[in-house]
Amino acid sequence: MSLDLIAVHKSFGQNRVIDNLNLSIPEGEVFGFLGPNGAGKTTTMRMIMDIIKPDQGSVTWSGKEVRLETTRTFGYLPEERGLYPKMNVHDQMRFFARLRGLSSSVAEKRILYWSNRFQLEDLLKKRTNELSKGNQQKVQFIIAILHQPKLLILDEPFSGLDPVNVELLKEAFRDLAAEKRTILFSSHRMEHIEELCQSLCIIKAGQVLAHGSVENIKKLSGRQMVHLKYKGSLDFLKAFPIKPEKPFIRNNKSEDGSSHTLNDIEFELPQGVDPQVILRGALEQGQVQHFEIGYPSLNETFIRLVGGDI
Repeated sequence: MSLDLIAVHKSFGQNRVIDNLNLSIPEGEVFGFLGPNGAGKTTTMRMIMDIIKPDQGSVTWSGKEVRLETTRTFGYLPEERGLYPKMNVHDQMRFFARLRGLSSSVAEKRILYWSNRFQLEDLLKKRTNELSKGNQQKVQFIIAILHQPKLLILDEPFSGLDPVNVELLKEAFRDLAAEKRTILFSSHRMEHIEELCQSLCIIKAGQVLAHGSVENIKKLSGRQMVHLKYKGSLDFLKAFPIKPEKPFIRNNKSEDGSSHTLNDIEFELPQGVDPQVILRGALEQGQVQHFEIGYPSLNETFIRLVGGDI
């Protein structure tokens, strides 16, 4: 079972929004959908939900073309608020749960469970327009999952949430993923994509720039980074064409009262330089606490890809 977009095109008037988009998301995968503003992410999600139709191409779920009947089994959280402002939270959740075919008793159990989990139990009798933006977002998320959908489409689900509620939502993501539910979500917070997703897609102007695992996307930068935590002088780096990035230097005192400098630095590994040579230089002049070879952050890779630097 998978979600597949095959040669999808979509235009609004003379504006081509999606241009030959091909995408396949396996069942049970948490998939990140990235792109700058206006890249076509929301349009793509609306086509998956059959809210709008592609001009060409097809959207299929489990090998069958998506239709309105299919999307009734999906969960969808739009970027825009889709709640009734004067209806209280409990009645609203119950209304949407019943629309999805849940019995009254099952709906009540699930409303109680998720409301408690997202710390909304004291707000169930309040009208939606009395809630904060973050609490409205939590209500919409609960509505999207009450019927236990196999496929969840979430457009900026972390928008408006404070750090505590971000952690609550991330924990819900992990539990839903453990149940083998397929989750497609967009976010401008790269750290959320990097932490939660197995794979991702980056689009720009409706076209795929990159598609694959988080690690493989980060490799596209062509850069390797060295992360070094080190007590001692950094003079040994002068032997290499290295300019440390994100330097952090802290003066510490040992138990015997002597002081030492802890350097926490990151720098690009120069082309043709063996990292073991750098490590040996560090060991000869000081004490290495941490030495790691990795790739630039997803945020940096995204900026370079979208900016055309890769």
